[in-house]
Amino acid sequence: MRAISLFSGGLDSQLAVALIKKQNIDVLGINFVTPFFGASERTIQAAKDLGIELHTIDISDEYIPGVLNNPVYGYGKNLNPCIDCHGFMLKKAGDYMSQVDASFLVTGEVVGQRPMSQNKSALNAVDKLSGYRGFIVRPLSGKLLPSTEPEIRGWIEREGLLDISGRGRTRQMELADKFSIKDYPSPAGGCLLTEQNFARRLKKLLERNELPGQDEMEILKVGRHFILDTDKLLVVGRNQSENRKLEEQAWPQDWLIKVADRPGPLGLLRYSNNFNSELLNYAAAIVARYSDAKNLETARIKVYHSGEENLSILEVLPLKPEEVPSVV
Repeated sequence: MRAISLFSGGLDSQLAVALIKKQNIDVLGINFVTPFFGASERTIQAAKDLGIELHTIDISDEYIPGVLNNPVYGYGKNLNPCIDCHGFMLKKAGDYMSQVDASFLVTGEVVGQRPMSQNKSALNAVDKLSGYRGFIVRPLSGKLLPSTEPEIRGWIEREGLLDISGRGRTRQMELADKFSIKDYPSPAGGCLLTEQNFARRLKKLLERNELPGQDEMEILKVGRHFILDTDKLLVVGRNQSENRKLEEQAWPQDWLIKVADRPGPLGLLRYSNNFNSELLNYAAAIVARYSDAKNLETARIKVYHSGEENLSILEVLPLKPEEVPSVV
């Protein structure tokens, strides 16, 4: 008998696997990848430590139009469609069962742990969306929920399930000691859609393009973001690592902006296909403000396109702090 577990590598997902394995069920972990969440090295190591096979599946192309743009149950505090997201992932995992000869699904969800998305009503909605109602086992809270088909059919014992509820982690940490699970992250999110700054930037992008490419979303994770002239994006790196990422992510038509003779950040101006010297000078003045040239009367700024040898030099007056537009 085999089960598929939605596996994030967090403590709850590790414990759910351990509890099902204890009932002599072979467990295969599955981790879905999007620009907003997905397996890390820690996830991969957690699966190895538990002795389970882990499959990672990229669902980005389906996730944005199918879940993010039109969630049936709406969003959480930011741009996180948690109920629809869980239902979608369980549907994908359920559809995958036939490929790996699995009979039911496992998740680490805990009743009441997240008031909006893990109460009993929300879990019922998740089951409905998945299309696999009755075949989803939540081992940490199983005794608080109706019996599932694996219990009814005798595949697993209900007595081997637990009755954990609420946001506390005391019982989970005690279980971790029991199962010798040593490495697990803090319970903080892991999904960028729950982060206020990222969600705000993504909303701006979705106003421009309902189906953005992954490269458009990757840049949302880097630097300070400014919207210029209502719809142009300026990203200013905050450190050397971010400067490198901006250079790597630059499109051929993007303008790269950097102070010529002083230390400072790299700026990237996007969606400015038609040359506008006034806009370019304004963006350069913002970049200068964050450089060691910020107190000079004029700053010499290099502007160029990625991969091109030709560059121009602008001379601009660095903006004063009160003149810098609000970050997105």
